[in-house]
Amino acid sequence: VRKEMCNSKEGCSMNISTEIRTIRRKAFLTQTEFANELSVAFSTVNRWENGKGIPNNTAMKKLRDFCEKRNISYLDLEDAWINGQLHQGNK
Repeated sequence: VRKEMCNSKEGCSMNISTEIRTIRRKAFLTQTEFANELSVAFSTVNRWENGKGIPNNTAMKKLRDFCEKRNISYLDLEDAWINGQLHQGNK
């Protein structure tokens, strides 16, 4: 069952942050370890998980590859990210 589209930027950001945190925890990694795996700064992962930023296209590809290598579902994150991009485009 798919989650409903978000109606606000904050709602989308919260879904994205929750999904990123879930992926990291499923891999049993700290934020620092996760950042190293994705070749991004610790502060980037921290902003994503706290809803203060969202991954760009390049980061989403890295997240997808990370999930595929570890057999972790990526669909909820992808949906939240796409819905967030659609919302930003509708401003």
